[in-house]
Amino acid sequence: MKHQFRKAMLSIAVSTALFATSSFVAADTGGASPDGVRYHGGDEIILQGFHWNIVREANGNWYNILNNMAGDIKNDGFTAIWMPVPWRDFSSWSSGGNSGGGEGYFWTDFNKNGQYGSDSQLQAAAATLNNNGIKVIYDIVPNHHNRGAGNDGWDLPAGQGYYRDDCANSGNNGGNDCDDGDRFIGGESDLNTAHPTIYNRFRDELSNLKNNYSAGGFRFDFVRGYAPERVDAWMGDAFSSGYCVGELWKAPNEYPSWHPLHSASWQEVIKNGFSDPAKCSVFDFALKERFQNGSVASWKDGLNGNPSRSWREVAVTFVDNHDTGYSPGQNGGQHHWPLADNKLRKAYAYILSSPGTPVV
Repeated sequence: MKHQFRKAMLSIAVSTALFATSSFVAADTGGASPDGVRYHGGDEIILQGFHWNIVREANGNWYNILNNMAGDIKNDGFTAIWMPVPWRDFSSWSSGGNSGGGEGYFWTDFNKNGQYGSDSQLQAAAATLNNNGIKVIYDIVPNHHNRGAGNDGWDLPAGQGYYRDDCANSGNNGGNDCDDGDRFIGGESDLNTAHPTIYNRFRDELSNLKNNYSAGGFRFDFVRGYAPERVDAWMGDAFSSGYCVGELWKAPNEYPSWHPLHSASWQEVIKNGFSDPAKCSVFDFALKERFQNGSVASWKDGLNGNPSRSWREVAVTFVDNHDTGYSPGQNGGQHHWPLADNKLRKAYAYILSSPGTPVV
């Protein structure tokens, strides 16, 4: 499993990372952003510590693997790790001989005995990573969960404003969806994060992860589904000195024609549409779009290449992730927007030697 981990997570980039980031590592061996800095100028080198098929390739054992690999992760030059969603996920699907589910993105409740390992294994792995100077960044999914599968109170009554479709179904709020972001699928599992009950549960869980699971920060999933100001409030209430990064994967033309971001640049969408109001860093989908569609000369047009330092410093750069790229194992992963093989090494060399916070 050790060899599989290194091949899956570090294969393309490790040698380049050690060459291109040696000066960063020397200056920041602890991997710790200064207290109070929620978005900053690239003083972390983040490893994505999972891929889409881990729950099938290393079911129940992934936290143990990370625990055992903590020293190697440190020695490879990484200062932070993006952990999978820590909550149990019983979702499953099968089609055409393939199957999936359980990755954490259709979670059931905040119980941490899941398919990546047990609660105690998670605590142990996070503590070991911290002791090796690796900042633990948990993946947080506030927008949606597996409604109807919970047994701890998440299966909240319909028509009370807890879910996006509640208001439309019940006639509350003039028949409009009680949500301040985009729908997730049909909206029936789309949590209304503005509701005080939902807001408070996430606030308390972020505090729990900070106080009991060695969290150094959070990655917020599908931030197009809720107001960025909510992320700012959660961080302020639960972990004001923690690191945060949001995933706003939304092209300008996906906004309605009347919206000011409809005619904006990719940079403006992610900076103005999330990073500024959330007071968090943001994944550099402006650069990802250039990787996919532009020449190497145009890669400077990513958020991390903006002439303004205040724009560059919030950019979290990446080449592919569990959604966009391939994963070893069954089904090959998500591969929604994978970069062509002949560009991979160049793209990793670019993010590891240019401004921003790179994620491998």
